Amino acid sequence: MEISELLEIMERKWDKEKYCDFIYERPTAASIEKYICMLGTRRFMIIAYTRKSGFLSKNAKVVLSIADNIDSIKTKVASSLARDNVFTLAYQIAESKSSNAERKGPTQDLLLEYTAHMKEILTEEGLL
Repeated sequence: MEISELLEIMERKWDKEKYCDFIYERPTAASIEKYICMLGTRRFMIIAYTRKSGFLSKNAKVVLSIADNIDSIKTKVASSLARDNVFTLAYQIAESKSSNAERKGPTQDLLLEYTAHMKEILTEEGLL
C-alpha cells in the first residue's frame, strides 16, 4: 500500500466528527516526506504513513506514531539554546517533565484511539 492509497481510504472512511479531520503535508520544513497528520495535543500530533514490512517484501504496513508539532520543536530549540543560569535549567527540567507526561498521557490515549479506528477501517477494506 502506498501513502496515496491510505489517504484515499481515510478520505472515504475516517470518522472526522469523532476523531477530527486530518491533513496531508510535511509537518515541519525539515520533514523528509509528507505524512497524514492528525490532531494531537498542545505539543504533539499523530502521524500516519506506510512502510514496507520487510526487505524485498511486497507487503506494507500502516504506521501511526506520535510526533512533535511545529510549536513543540520551536520551544525545544529555543530552550536548548538558553542554558546560562539555574532558573533556565529548572524551567527546562519542569518543561521536559510536563512534555513527557503529555506524551505518555493524553497523546498516548489519542494514539490508541486512532489506531483502533484505523484497524476498523482497514478491516472493512479487507486489508487486515
